[in-house]
Amino acid sequence: MFKVTFRFESGEAVETFATSGENLLEVARKTNVAIDAPCSGNASCGKCRVKLVGGELESKKTRHITDEEYEQGWRLACVSTIEADVEVMVPDIASAYRSRMKVADLSSPDEVAIFEKTKQGLEDAGISLHNSLRTVRVSMAVPTLDDTMPDNERLTRALKKELNTEVVSLPYYVMRRLPDVLRASNFEVQCVIRTAANGHVFVYDVYEKDADVVIGGLAVDIGTTTVSGLIINMETGEIIGKASSGNGQIRYGADVINRIIESTKPGGQERLQDAVIQETINPMIEHMCRASGFDPKHIYRMCVAGNTTMNHLFSGINADHLRMEPYIPAFFKTNSFFASDLDIHINPDAHIIVAPNIGSYVGGDITAGTLVSMVWNRPEFSLFIDLGTNGELVFGNSDFMMSCACSAGPAFEGGDISCGMRATDGAIEACVIDKDTMEPTFEIIGEAGVKPVGLCGSGIIDVISELYQCGIINPKGKFIREGKRVRHDKYGMGSYVLVFQEDADSVKDIEITEVDIDNFIRAKGAIFSAIRTMLASLDFDITMVEDIYVAGGIGSGINMRNAINIGMLPDIPLEKIHYIGNSSLSGAYAMLLSTEAEKKTYEVASNMTYMELSAVPTYMDEFVASCFIPHTDNTLFPSVTLK
Repeated sequence: MFKVTFRFESGEAVETFATSGENLLEVARKTNVAIDAPCSGNASCGKCRVKLVGGELESKKTRHITDEEYEQGWRLACVSTIEADVEVMVPDIASAYRSRMKVADLSSPDEVAIFEKTKQGLEDAGISLHNSLRTVRVSMAVPTLDDTMPDNERLTRALKKELNTEVVSLPYYVMRRLPDVLRASNFEVQCVIRTAANGHVFVYDVYEKDADVVIGGLAVDIGTTTVSGLIINMETGEIIGKASSGNGQIRYGADVINRIIESTKPGGQERLQDAVIQETINPMIEHMCRASGFDPKHIYRMCVAGNTTMNHLFSGINADHLRMEPYIPAFFKTNSFFASDLDIHINPDAHIIVAPNIGSYVGGDITAGTLVSMVWNRPEFSLFIDLGTNGELVFGNSDFMMSCACSAGPAFEGGDISCGMRATDGAIEACVIDKDTMEPTFEIIGEAGVKPVGLCGSGIIDVISELYQCGIINPKGKFIREGKRVRHDKYGMGSYVLVFQEDADSVKDIEITEVDIDNFIRAKGAIFSAIRTMLASLDFDITMVEDIYVAGGIGSGINMRNAINIGMLPDIPLEKIHYIGNSSLSGAYAMLLSTEAEKKTYEVASNMTYMELSAVPTYMDEFVASCFIPHTDNTLFPSVTLK
């Protein structure tokens, strides 16, 4: 056995032991050390970089590590094996998806505006913003020697009389609190209750008569790369806390297929479930509650929106059948989960609402997003696009809706891009390049003075568009101009340096390579070809699309002009393209707050036709044609011109 030490830039260290020949990345996973591995360890992404600082490590050379970097001790964890005691440093950028949890500043109007707009849209559509949770105050006679009725019966009788119901349920959590609360409040208390459609009353909590009771709810968007959450006041819709974090599952692969495969290994289901719940969601809840001073036990309902695979891995249910023909999930919709079942650190009896899936690769994140996009409530033909690791599309109007999904890969969220990162502090989210000097000007997420760390999705779109517009790259994404920021490696592979190392908060230059550009071209090509294929199946063309609603947490906003320039979005007037942010989280918020919105989401899902792109013979031809900037058919993009 050999001693393995993982040291972090913060100074923290984790020690474990491994046998000879064990893979370093696998050792890190078993030890719960967060090392980003989008490709799940097949050495194709180059993200699992660690630095050898002591001992010995058997490691192959790869194209992702230069000779100079190799001499400095840089290695890829996935191609390194343990042969002796070893100490490695894990850079922050490798574990950023876990360490850089972001709690939103709710004093910023931008953080809450999208949810106010969601509420307004629902009300305009005639959907009530009420739910079945509320507080009720009851008084009981104080026990005496002549009145020895037990506490639970005393409370249930008072509630039955007050609410005119026959059935009142008191769970274990309430039973434990009941004796002390009743006596501290002289048998006059407030109860948090839910009244079911059949009139049955469930009591979630009991408070003293003078307590300031806030009924909390938790909305969570479980993305393949990023997880976002909200804590809200269920009676007013007010946002109490908001946070986002990288999905801890990402170290098992950037895409759902790699994660499903990992889940089939011994203990895999538990590892994947723990990664999203214990390492991601529960710490987010803790951060939000600490920042807002809110007790997590006062969260009595939770709504989850995620793709079909994420829903299975979150709930600890076998997802393997999703990846094998005939691609059958364990569930499309369910209402059987409670917080105590999944060890979510909120009220143990909190009911978990799951936004309904409609296909193996079109999940609840899309049904929730479709709800708040209002495509279902408009007469005009609209296209809803969710940009993420999987690109999902919905097209239709108030009469019909069709959906499909394409594998865009993690490029829109920074994966498969050498300098890519999610949209958090230090990410370049917007960029302009001077045509003559080839010098970049960019905007960085975070406080003034923060140094750039990498590129998030919206920044990647801008950079590639600018490189093409300036004639620095050709339609295939190859570099055709020379300059101090354009360089080539020994294999002739070109790259453009956005930020030199001395000006960056990074272990190396921030640059975008031809491989990165090719990965992104394939991602945007998947989206555009899916649009064309779905429209063609309905005998529509792009000119018939009246509005486009773009969602996804790839930055504070996409430059739609640049998205058209690279051939990602159809070339329609800019005023018809709307960025609606993280619609999955907005939809989860709506379902949480409004019982009618929850029902409408199930109705939207049941009325949506799912199209399997892989079964359409012309899809691959469309995809190949779309893998150029902007497209092989330039007549589809008449407004795209060079600077």
